[in-house]
Amino acid sequence: MLEHFKVSYYRLELIAGKYGLLLPPYKGSTFRGGFGTAFRKITCAQSHTECQPCILKPQCPYTYIFETAPPEDTQALRKYDSIPRPFILEPPMETKTEYQPGERISFGLVLVGRAIEYLPYFILAFKELGELGIGKGRRPFQLDKIVAVNPIDNTEQEVYQANTGKVHNHNLTLTGKTFNRDFNLKPDNQLTIHYLTMTRVKHGDHFIRYLEFHMLIRALLRRLSSILYFHHGLEWEADFRALIDKAETVDRIKDTTRWVNWERYSNRQETKMRLGGLVGQVTYQGEFREFMPILKLGELIHVGKAATFGMGKYQMLL
Repeated sequence: MLEHFKVSYYRLELIAGKYGLLLPPYKGSTFRGGFGTAFRKITCAQSHTECQPCILKPQCPYTYIFETAPPEDTQALRKYDSIPRPFILEPPMETKTEYQPGERISFGLVLVGRAIEYLPYFILAFKELGELGIGKGRRPFQLDKIVAVNPIDNTEQEVYQANTGKVHNHNLTLTGKTFNRDFNLKPDNQLTIHYLTMTRVKHGDHFIRYLEFHMLIRALLRRLSSILYFHHGLEWEADFRALIDKAETVDRIKDTTRWVNWERYSNRQETKMRLGGLVGQVTYQGEFREFMPILKLGELIHVGKAATFGMGKYQMLL
């Protein structure tokens, strides 16, 4: 069933406006918050009401993208109030905070399943966000272009260019089949994973400060299966117990991760939120071949909580 998983990756390029931009070191929350406001502005026909009682909720693009909730009659994830959002914003990894007028900023956008069809809304929302402004002082920017990228072979196709205003339907969507291939694994059965952005994986009732391999696999299985179910309309009929049992045989032999504390203010919840996570490298030892399609796909869709902010991004060092 994983072969039917669909994911698209886009690179967005912004140009700072005449006042430049002042942004925090980690920009994921800033872009995610501003983007949500802009998306609602361009799509919501009942902006004076909450989403929950709105009669347009079942067909609303904003509700689907930002307020995603499982159907009342669903048989999956019934104990959860919300499900994984079908998009991820990948902020630039640089920590600089000041951008001069005309300076470029590049970041990634990941869409999965049905959300790929909503790309025009994302384009309009980022154009709107550029006019509303972002960061300290809400300074404006221009969405200059969007490029569809195949991260496997690095081919690119231009989707949007500000000079023309045209949107090109270039489809570089990947499917799960793309990841069912041979990988060049090290002969010593070791695999190092670099957790690039703060990674928040929950095991039991708490966020873990160390990431055993089976915890990573459990989190990826939960994320992949729920995205398949709610954003593709498919149920993944894998032997999860067997995969987890095998993952538990993999050892964590070297760990240089550290916990990074981070706070953000949620305008929607009107409160400060603590969203720290692990960053750094972990080397595992064991048999990985069966897990490689899952791990490779996970590099694109991230792992753990707050993925829409760009958290939970990792890279395998093969």
